[in-house]
Amino acid sequence: MTEWQWSSFADLPNADLYEMLAQRQNVFVLEQQCLYPDLDGYDQDAWHLLGWRVIDGKRQLAACLRVIAPGVKYAEMSIGRVLSTTAARGTGIGRELLREGIARAEQLYPGHRIRIGAQQYLEAFYGSFGFKTVSEPYDEDGIMHVEMLR
Repeated sequence: MTEWQWSSFADLPNADLYEMLAQRQNVFVLEQQCLYPDLDGYDQDAWHLLGWRVIDGKRQLAACLRVIAPGVKYAEMSIGRVLSTTAARGTGIGRELLREGIARAEQLYPGHRIRIGAQQYLEAFYGSFGFKTVSEPYDEDGIMHVEMLR
């Protein structure tokens, strides 16, 4: 069972913020071998969804994403920094995270579309949630991406 935590940046407890940033570094920088500035200035104004599970007998962060308001990064609202941790992969947490994230984003910004910059290999995954590809593939930090809109 997943315990969902939906928080503004200012309301994230320090330990939870640290864990979220550590997992983003583990996945996006170390695992995917991308040297890029994960701390990009958007987190402070974003909403963050963290999914906690008991893994190996201990409460651990299993998945997270952030939601950015319309007009900040794109004309539409955006969902990004979507990840499931290594320990939680293969459990369905990614689908659960995106379903929960879309619902919360749409509650927060009703009537707005959602734009994402998706890693191209996940295009079908995001497509299953109603996202449509709206760009040609492009290289971002050594990984092919596409922009998608819902």
